[in-house]
Parts: sequence; structure tokens; C-alpha cells
Amino acid sequence: LVKHTGGCHCGAVRFQVWCSPDLHVFHCCSICTKKQNHHFIVPKNNFTLLQGLDNLTTYTFNTHVAKHTFCKICGVQSFYTPRSNPDGYVAPHCLDPGTVRSVTEENFCGEKWEESMQAHKSIR
Repeated sequence: LVKHTGGCHCGAVRFQVWCSPDLHVFHCCSICTKKQNHHFIVPKNNFTLLQGLDNLTTYTFNTHVAKHTFCKICGVQSFYTPRSNPDGYVAPHCLDPGTVRSVTEENFCGEKWEESMQAHKSIR
């Protein structure tokens, strides 16, 4: 594992996450498609919010399990809690440069969530 750091555009929100330098990134649901958001899953205990708790706000929809968390100042979603893995989260495009070795991308059909979760082998 390596320590990655990252945050939002304005710098109000900063985090660190411990995970592989080789990221497995998912493209998924309707809101993520509209935001062009992709994510990789890390356990909650590998994630630390370093600053900006007071600058975060959360949007939910449908089942309200996924927590789409973003900066109140610049609007960037640096991390979030996906429905597929309510204990893990991060947006790879918000990592600081220098610690990612490779990125493997995979599609996940969030619009047919239940069916996709049953068929998917690696998202959990």
C-alpha cells in the first residue's frame, strides 16, 4: 500500500488514503455519468479526512445509501460513499499527482443496480 493524498479544487477539503498504486476504477450510475465521476473503492479505515469537515455537504437520492459528498465552496466531489460499498470511497481524479502507477477502468451499470451487483465479481 502507498499513501495517496488529495482534495477538492479550492483546497478546503483534504484527505489521505492508503491503497495500491494500481487503481481499479469504476464508471457507474446516472449521477456519476452526469458528473463524469469515476471511483475506486477503499475500506473506510484506510481513509482519513485531514481537513474540511465543515466545508462538506452531502447529496442523496433514490435509496439514500450512497452519500455524494462535495465541497460547499468549489463544488468538487473529492470522495463519496457508494451504495455498492458503504464503507469505502474515493474519486481518483482528486488524488495529488505522483503516487498512482496505473489505472484499470471498468463499467458498472448503476441504472440496473440490483442486477449489476448480482452479476459483478469484483466491486465488493
